[in-house]
Amino acid sequence: MDSRKRQLSEFLKSCRARVSPADVGLPEADRRRTPGLRREDVAALAGVSVTWYTWLEQGRDIQVSAAVLERISSTLQLSPDEREYLFALVQHRPAPPLHWREAEVSPALQRTIDALGVPAIVMTARWDVLAWNRLALKVFRDYSKIPVERRNLLRILLVDEQVYPKEPEVFDAMARRVIAKFRVDYSPFTGDPDFEELISELEGESETFKRLWNSSEVVGRSHAIVRHPQLGGVTLEHTSYVPEGSPGLRVVIYCPYDDESRAKIEALKAA
Repeated sequence: MDSRKRQLSEFLKSCRARVSPADVGLPEADRRRTPGLRREDVAALAGVSVTWYTWLEQGRDIQVSAAVLERISSTLQLSPDEREYLFALVQHRPAPPLHWREAEVSPALQRTIDALGVPAIVMTARWDVLAWNRLALKVFRDYSKIPVERRNLLRILLVDEQVYPKEPEVFDAMARRVIAKFRVDYSPFTGDPDFEELISELEGESETFKRLWNSSEVVGRSHAIVRHPQLGGVTLEHTSYVPEGSPGLRVVIYCPYDDESRAKIEALKAA
């Protein structure tokens, strides 16, 4: 058994041992040789066969869906970190976000983006902007002056601002890119009422969004080139990250792409 399979086996056994039958609504058996739940208990509560769960706990090569992992996580009462660990061991990827409605940015995260020497914002998976640093305010816009209900980056870029009024090709390229990226962020939340409401509103307010949303283009990569005409064509490259402990948030960091752009950002910092 390789190291990953051994870790998975030991992890599932230890989690199963710490959950008592009473914790999950099962009667306590008089004579249990080992503490915690039996494999049969986990299998029944997770809706899988005992054989299949045994194979999973033994680290065998079987297909495991995200839905089944979620049920096992719930049955074993895993913490958010333990759930992430289980998905990493089984599917070699982060666990799907449980929710996107994180409405607060921790002081530590705000201090982190404030300490960066480049523009940065924090937004939800629905692209509602929650926080920004001083350079983001200087380079892009003062988010504090935008009503909270309209402080959505898609709405800002496609509806409320005319950033590229004389450059329709540049605007269309930007719109195509951000809508394709939003489609990826939307996919885990398909059917969520707040996402669906935003999409409906954007379709009514932006012909560009309506046209491009009906395409199937997606952008899963985390960087793109942003050309900002108000700074004389400064070129920024952005990447986004999910901060530790806040799976519903995205930190978007914009870095100068070339020496000319870097010099302009440095001048803004000094202003």
